[in-house]
Amino acid sequence: MSRPTYEVEYEQMLLSRHEFLRRRAAGALDRSAYVLLSRIRIQGPMSISELSDAFGLDFSTLQRQTTAAMRSGLVERIPDPAGGMARKFRITDKGEQMLNEERETLVGSLDKIMADWSDEDIAAFVGYLRRFNSGIERLTGRPWPRP
Repeated sequence: MSRPTYEVEYEQMLLSRHEFLRRRAAGALDRSAYVLLSRIRIQGPMSISELSDAFGLDFSTLQRQTTAAMRSGLVERIPDPAGGMARKFRITDKGEQMLNEERETLVGSLDKIMADWSDEDIAAFVGYLRRFNSGIERLTGRPWPRP
C-alpha cells in the first residue's frame, strides 16, 4: 500500500525537472544568484555569516556565490549599517533590475501554466505551497522571511 506522500514526492520530482519555468535567456540569473538576491532583498544587507545561517551553506560555497555575484555587479560589499565589524552584501541597482526581470519572466511562465486556473484555485495552491515550505523551514530551523 502506498502512502500519499509517495505521490507528493513523485510530483515534486516532476516539478523540479521542468525547464519551462526557468527558460534561460543569455545573461539571465542562475538559480543561486536568484535565491541570494531574493533573500537580501527581503532581509536587507547580510554578512557571509548571516547568509550561511540563512541558507545552511558553508562559507566556501557562499564565498564562491557572493564573489561571482560581485564580479557580475549584482551585489556590493558595504560596511555594516548597524556599525558591526562584518562587511555586508547589498544588492546593486543592476542586481535589482536583473532580479525584477527574472521574476517577471518566471511569473509570466506561471501565468501561462495557470491560465485556466481560477483566482481561488491559485490562492489555495499558494496556501498549500506556503504550508509545505513552512514545514520544511520548521524542520531545518531556517525560516524564510516573506514579504
